[in-house]
Amino acid sequence: MKRVELSNISKTYDKTVDILSNINVTIEPGEFFVLVGPSGCGKSTMLRMIAGLEEITGGTLKIGDQVANQLPPNKRELSMVFQNYALYPHLTVEQNIAFGLHVKKIKKDEQKKRVTEAAEMLGLTDYLDRKPRALSGGQRQRVALARAIVSEAPICLMDEPLSNLDAKLRAQMRSELRRIQRELNMTMIYVTHDQVEAMTMGDRIMILNQGEIQQVGKPIEIYNYPENPFVATFIGSPSMNLKKATYAREKNQLVLNENIAITVPSTETTTLPNAQYTVGIRPEHITMATEQTLAENRFEVVVTNVEVLGDETIFSFSLGETEWAVKWNGQWQIDIGDVVLIELDFAALSLFDSESDRLVKKSAKAGNRLERKEVLV
Repeated sequence: MKRVELSNISKTYDKTVDILSNINVTIEPGEFFVLVGPSGCGKSTMLRMIAGLEEITGGTLKIGDQVANQLPPNKRELSMVFQNYALYPHLTVEQNIAFGLHVKKIKKDEQKKRVTEAAEMLGLTDYLDRKPRALSGGQRQRVALARAIVSEAPICLMDEPLSNLDAKLRAQMRSELRRIQRELNMTMIYVTHDQVEAMTMGDRIMILNQGEIQQVGKPIEIYNYPENPFVATFIGSPSMNLKKATYAREKNQLVLNENIAITVPSTETTTLPNAQYTVGIRPEHITMATEQTLAENRFEVVVTNVEVLGDETIFSFSLGETEWAVKWNGQWQIDIGDVVLIELDFAALSLFDSESDRLVKKSAKAGNRLERKEVLV
């Protein structure tokens, strides 16, 4: 296994606009590392720079202990799976999988052994004699993955390999890819624009926007504690609700609009030195008000949209020019135009500085923790 280290990496094509700038990250051996961000943020360019398919404008790329800036792709000891799979239509599945081994002049017995093992692992044994045109999208994706596996490269790069599959198959392949990565103990660097893939697959994820790193960390940490409003709205479905708010110090309230002002506990006032903030709250943290809810945390809202998804209900309400979403478990009989009594608790809020966009107050609602017990064998 090898680590991949990027130090002050930048990329520009015209020497005026940076496609990537100031990229600093170390991807550890055996890690499933996900690059995620909107289209055009530079994630595929970064992957191609690691692969040696794009020139590095500035900074240092190290693979293992070796500086790889000028190292040709075939010397970097890595494999790559592309979005379009890049299979040879005139070759069989077996020949496609073994193609790289043939180029490297690996002995035929060894080629056969590796192809057989990879085919069994990916459920391709019955398709080895078929041509790519006779395969489904998921099967073609497995062939491309098998070709990467047989190379036995310690690092595997993947550029949106599941984007051509339907939703059900994508969910199946996500778990399959993760299982294979663990079994082979590969270092995998995976590019996607799908935040669900990033959250469910990555040991750590890097969120890029306009060529700059927004946040790097474990998926659940980024979900609970986004460092800025961009990350807050990019990760999560529905995304975090955001609203500009004024801190009225004399009343000790965060004022969102004329109808909603959230009381700030006296213990928190010293953490709010400024007058303007961006308030954020996850849809599942807006709860239904009960008899036990403090009066200052109870608010009436008018429902503007409803989505019942079987195991959960999502509805929206207007907050000035902003639409906020609420997500409740189960099926709720809520109709557009209904007045619903909700609770907005200061503890559930994330607060971002209005000028720097930096997170200045974390939400205290960070999920549930399972108590671990020893298992007697």
